[in-house]
Amino acid sequence: MKKILSLILVALMLMTTMASCTTLEGKDRGAVIDMYLGTEVYDFDPQNPITDDAQLRFMSLIYEGLTRIGENGKWVKAMMKDYRVEQREDGVFSIVVDLGGLTRWSDGRTVQAIDFVYSWKRLLDPEAEREGASLLYDIRNAKAAKLGDVSIDDVGIAAVDTYVLQIEFEGEVDLDNFFTKCASIALVPLREDMISRIGEKWGTKTTTVLSNGPFVLREIAENGQIAVGRSTYYYLSQEKDSKEPLDKYVIPYRLVNKFTTGDEQAQLDAYKAGTLGSTIYLDNNLPLAERAALKKDAEVTDMMATHTYVFNTKNELFADANVRRALSLAIDRDTIVEMITFAKPATGYIPYKVFDAKTGSSFRKEGGDLIASTANVEEAKNLLKTAGVSGGSFTITVRDNEVDMAVADYVKGVWETLGFTVKIDSSLGLQLSETGVTTDLFMEAYKAGDFDVIAVDAMMQTADAFNALSQFAPAYSGNGVDMASPNYDLYGHISGYNSEAYTALIESADAELDNAARTAILHDAEKMLIDDMPVCPIFFLQDAYIVSDELTGVDSDYFGMRIFNDAKLNDYMTKKAATDTGDDSSAS
Repeated sequence: MKKILSLILVALMLMTTMASCTTLEGKDRGAVIDMYLGTEVYDFDPQNPITDDAQLRFMSLIYEGLTRIGENGKWVKAMMKDYRVEQREDGVFSIVVDLGGLTRWSDGRTVQAIDFVYSWKRLLDPEAEREGASLLYDIRNAKAAKLGDVSIDDVGIAAVDTYVLQIEFEGEVDLDNFFTKCASIALVPLREDMISRIGEKWGTKTTTVLSNGPFVLREIAENGQIAVGRSTYYYLSQEKDSKEPLDKYVIPYRLVNKFTTGDEQAQLDAYKAGTLGSTIYLDNNLPLAERAALKKDAEVTDMMATHTYVFNTKNELFADANVRRALSLAIDRDTIVEMITFAKPATGYIPYKVFDAKTGSSFRKEGGDLIASTANVEEAKNLLKTAGVSGGSFTITVRDNEVDMAVADYVKGVWETLGFTVKIDSSLGLQLSETGVTTDLFMEAYKAGDFDVIAVDAMMQTADAFNALSQFAPAYSGNGVDMASPNYDLYGHISGYNSEAYTALIESADAELDNAARTAILHDAEKMLIDDMPVCPIFFLQDAYIVSDELTGVDSDYFGMRIFNDAKLNDYMTKKAATDTGDDSSAS
């Protein structure tokens, strides 16, 4: 009865505040919402490798592509107003996409077709490390350009008018599949003028990150918080006589993610305090000791991500696949999932929400379990004996957060029972230069292959399994070409894995036009990948969040990312009145 009365009270309070949400009179610019969306993020370049789900959480707030994927798994138009299909006399198949000048960048300039052309060609630069490159391989000459065989100018992407983008394809293409891939964070538009002027570190400063999504980056953890603010340019008419309210498309004024309060437990304590001045939204990074008790109150959904241990196969100790399989077999994934609560055992590399042959179907369910969730230590020992390995020393490199450290501690103990000496290195944090540029040393080690075993969240770039699986074939890895080598050698997957048989499967899937046949080949590829085990999937990530009754209107997309466009915070002006110093510094 008390809960019902509380809900009625919240509803009544919301009715009294919704008017101010739409009129925004006086000093009312909208709610400032204190939350804990994830760990610190210092690089907002959406084309860099994403190895931590927190990166995607924040970037999904500030960027938008041609399409988005709804919770039902179907793509819908986002930046794209409309499109038409064309076929030239020479047989070239293309689409013409009308952007319609629907929205603007955070500096006020409209998003134009040239911004997509620049972004997608940047992804295909043969000297750049871009894991999302194969997302574009349907496009004419895209793959050849990435391999350095043709000029980037030969790629079939062109701005034929200010807001009109033409995309030419290699041949027949499944447009539903292509537009699904267009929802990837890797394919959002980017601004050439800013990036060419600032350089590759442009994504590390609020002053150099131009975005086109519902929110704008305001702070990057330089004062202990990451803050994003409502974009006044998001789908909003900029005519001087426009009478559209500022919060027509995005209601909250600012989302503030505070890290100065300490660890996950401190954030949860702030949430439990239950005051408007406290954290009212907690996403994913819930303290391990509290998760079992919080499970009944949390909203939980599967994510398109796999917590994965990447082996450096160039390390002599991991050169034999039998050793890698043995290490995987010794891990009891059920034990890990019980420990971290919001997860599922990784029974393959591809998680459940990635599509099979049909939209909405599950690649994982159709493919079945390729990895047992329980340990088989005896079989692990037999494989090590076959490989002639009785021990050795190596290091597991992890990010310094509670979940990754807890999993690494467990795995370390398991692997030491097999005779190995294992260390855990969580020291690779952030390095701030004298010019104010922050370098993620963990990411630098990952990209350089400077590790024995490294723990990453393998984020699926799209709901199609091809991109994730194809990255283990050199021509599809996205890591580019060694232009200094005599034969222009390809850089393969970061693990060093290179199998001619596996590459043949990926090339066969790429050439297959029938989607059911193509998907069957991808299942064969995943089986081979798990058998060769250059990467060791540990668990499939789940997103779990708890939200105060004070906050309503929070939604999710298919990737499991939060949508705060319609979020309403009850009685937020009371909080502002209590904390207002009179200088109105929050209005910037």
